[in-house]
Amino acid sequence: MSTNTNESHEPTGLAKTPEPPYYAVIFTSKRTAGDNGYGDMAESMVMLASEQPGFLGVESARGSDGVGITVSYWASLEAIRNWKANPLHIAAQNKGRSDWYENYGVRISKVERDYFF
Repeated sequence: MSTNTNESHEPTGLAKTPEPPYYAVIFTSKRTAGDNGYGDMAESMVMLASEQPGFLGVESARGSDGVGITVSYWASLEAIRNWKANPLHIAAQNKGRSDWYENYGVRISKVERDYFF
């Protein structure tokens, strides 16, 4: 799944980000068995994130083994902090820890350079 929110230099199907620098939040997770409302919540979180100031786009993939990577792109560290503190996002995080993930990790990186084919 990818969501494109602005004009850019990337090919279709990838998140459209501005010229660097910008930030990437890399969320890597291992899912528990069953959906348990995960699909609906994931979709609503993408919609909610796309309404947040500083959101640039998202790309996500999950393998058949339950391991997934979602990368969201943001204009600033402040925008990332605000997203992390969003009450609806906090509720989803709590549900993720209790119901949806065996484990997960979050990495935040500054994108200094990008290029596409």
